[in-house]
Amino acid sequence: MTIEVKVPTLGESVTEATVATWFKQPGDTVAVDEMLCELETDKVTVEVPSPAAGTLGEIVAAEGETVGVDALLATISEGEGEAPAPKAEKSAPKAEPVEKAEPVEVKPDVNTDPGNAPADTGGEAIDIMVPALGESVTEATVATWFKQPGETVSVDEMLCELETDKVSVEVPSPAAGTLTEILAQEGETVAAGSKLALLTTGAGAIATPKPASPEPGSDAGKPEAKAGDAARGDVENAPSAKKMMAEMGLSDAQVKGTGRDGRVMKEDVLKAGSAAKSTAPDAKQAPRAPTPAGDDAREERVKMTRLRQTIAKRLKDSQNTAAMLTTYNEVDMGAVMDLRSEYKDLFLKKHGVKLGFMSFFTKACVHALREVPEVNAEIDGTDVVYKHFVHMGIAAGTPQGLVVPVIHDADQMSFAEIEKAIAEKGAAARDGKLSMADMQGGTFTISNGGVYGSLMSSPILNPPQSGILGMHKIQDRPMVVGGEIVIRPMMYLALSYDHRIVDGKGAVTFLVRVKEALEDPRRLVMDL
Repeated sequence: MTIEVKVPTLGESVTEATVATWFKQPGDTVAVDEMLCELETDKVTVEVPSPAAGTLGEIVAAEGETVGVDALLATISEGEGEAPAPKAEKSAPKAEPVEKAEPVEVKPDVNTDPGNAPADTGGEAIDIMVPALGESVTEATVATWFKQPGETVSVDEMLCELETDKVSVEVPSPAAGTLTEILAQEGETVAAGSKLALLTTGAGAIATPKPASPEPGSDAGKPEAKAGDAARGDVENAPSAKKMMAEMGLSDAQVKGTGRDGRVMKEDVLKAGSAAKSTAPDAKQAPRAPTPAGDDAREERVKMTRLRQTIAKRLKDSQNTAAMLTTYNEVDMGAVMDLRSEYKDLFLKKHGVKLGFMSFFTKACVHALREVPEVNAEIDGTDVVYKHFVHMGIAAGTPQGLVVPVIHDADQMSFAEIEKAIAEKGAAARDGKLSMADMQGGTFTISNGGVYGSLMSSPILNPPQSGILGMHKIQDRPMVVGGEIVIRPMMYLALSYDHRIVDGKGAVTFLVRVKEALEDPRRLVMDL
């Protein structure tokens, strides 16, 4: 029986999505509710689970394609009997992070009692390797292991997460089997291409018990129970939920699943995390070990993450290298706010994304960069490299630290395209899904400290860029307009620039052009 996998409902006013990643390929066996692919909309990321157990047949919508609601994504041949035999051959090339070791052949003696034969018959030993980490990134830190030795894993199930100085990298399992040994523990630094763990495939490997069991008397039964838990397709938790549970330190018992057949979704983990925080004061009343006296009780030493170390280094290098200077101005946001209020509903209805302030600022900066190109340039040795395009960096704060995803060719985009790109990159930043390509190549940056309530600040350059615009809080202030004092919604603007190639006149001109474009948005349409 052939079952169709279709695009689910994507939410209010969202009519289409892009196929981001296929986690299964034609011929792979799938369990009920096992995640098949991930779709990206201009608002959220949507996971598509399998509606039945069987074999993935044809993928109709490939990665990168845009699909509408209820469009056909793939087909599934129902029933386990239809699964193809050469499974290991398909899984190996799919996962780039791993390299297979030579098969370990187990040859039991024919005279040996069958009851003493090795458990792993016909299994293969597979090395789990550190994947390519991106341009100029040579090492990473093992952040979290989601599986432990002795646990069973399915194809593409996430084994661990690595943290580099720029992004987090997930390492999936290349085949179904049992995690045999972890070679790089949490907190260890590993180089690209080095070995992380060992995986054993085959049915015999699935029955391998964990090395350390809290109840020695129940060793024989526990591996079977664990294998059953891992293979229960009807309650397989969403991968994003598993990751978030590990990050928040939540157990399965603390999270109630609202998905199909009790499947735990990302929203369930967020809800459980909020509940845990709200009950935190009660938890403080529980008995706990005595805390040390003196200053030690008031301090906590935590190792900086690689991302935080890199942020610190880059910002300090920027101060030490560039001749950084900041110029200020203020802008009356009334015209933009009125235009936004007038057209926001129509904009949302037509484009499926909200009209925010960032598209106006991006357009205004592109407009100003055309007149003052040195702000969009960079220094390379004794040369100045002028960019005849704008790759706009949008600084975003995340729980892990500050990141700057880049909107490529923002000068060629419409307001709607800019808003969609910013929404997608912002969601990816919050979920830790930004790729290396997402944060490379920026020529100018906008930082919005106003969302946190900042009234005035001096942003630091994002090298090798020569300019960064700081947005701030919109605040009603008394202003003199036409000889009268009126209350206007005002925002302070700050442009930090590299004085080695940008003169004061150019910096002030840039900021004035941004101010003029925002106070009269018609200038953007007329290119004035």
